[in-house]
Amino acid sequence: MKYTQLGRTGLKVSRLVLGTMNFGPHTDETDSHAIMNAALDAGINFFDTANVYGWGENKGRTESIIGNWFAKGGERRAKVVLATKVYGNMGADDAAWPNHEKLSAVNIRRAVEASLKRLQTDYIDVYQFHHVDRATPFEEIWQAIDVLVQQGKILYVGSSNFPGYKIAQANEIATQRGGTIGLVSEQCLYNLYERRAEMEVIPAAQEYGLGVIPFSPLHGGALGGVLKKWVDGGRRSEGKAVGAMSGSDVRAKLQAYEDLLDKHGLEPGEAALAWLLTRPGVTGPIVGPRTAEQLESALRAIELDLSEELLAGLDEIFPGPGPSPEAFAW
Repeated sequence: MKYTQLGRTGLKVSRLVLGTMNFGPHTDETDSHAIMNAALDAGINFFDTANVYGWGENKGRTESIIGNWFAKGGERRAKVVLATKVYGNMGADDAAWPNHEKLSAVNIRRAVEASLKRLQTDYIDVYQFHHVDRATPFEEIWQAIDVLVQQGKILYVGSSNFPGYKIAQANEIATQRGGTIGLVSEQCLYNLYERRAEMEVIPAAQEYGLGVIPFSPLHGGALGGVLKKWVDGGRRSEGKAVGAMSGSDVRAKLQAYEDLLDKHGLEPGEAALAWLLTRPGVTGPIVGPRTAEQLESALRAIELDLSEELLAGLDEIFPGPGPSPEAFAW
């Protein structure tokens, strides 16, 4: 495994991040524990989750599965850089009681305590804001975070789904307050197919020293060789991969993509992950395996060395938007 610093911090994290969103809804606890064991054995030390994972009436279930794994001992907790998130309504019926969602100081305090209990740990390494809260000022948010840092319940803070201007605003206010390190990471949608983060989110993250953690690196399976799987095995597709099958322009791009990688003798899913590892500012993509086999495939991406010819070919098929303001101004 290869490691890097998380943004401007001294924290060393693996270049692949284990996403746990499938733990509970799609992968039972026994298999989830086996995947976490395999990830740790492979050197992955960065695990990502969220308080709402488990979804519906099972919100919090994913954190509980991780907590039960930590409880098995063997220095599991000490070896893991644990990231979870706060924002969503934790009520099973999605009818939020006032102050039981988003980023008010009272909900942050409540959510941290609940996550710590489910995770069976005393602290969270990276506590992430799952979404922008347009109603709560950052002065209030940072005040709540400062207290939790002083109490030793969280160590670092990250964002997720933030636009560039909110990353800037959050860290400028943190600087004005003094004594607050501010955001150290941004988790965003970013992959070969969806590159709009290159316009402002990633430049803002780089400017302010945030590590970028892309989620959906295979764009819901569309970049995982969906066309070949469809033809060879008649396999049903899910999520964004379904949409990719329906548009002729997109399908043509995916066919060109798969043909290019076949020419270079590479598996599409592994190449898509390897491409993200070449991108400026990227700490590591989140991989969310449902099975141990899917984890093994993701691990092979670490060793791939993509040639300049291949990178140029990928850019031709999936051109980025370009930086802001050039991308839209002229």
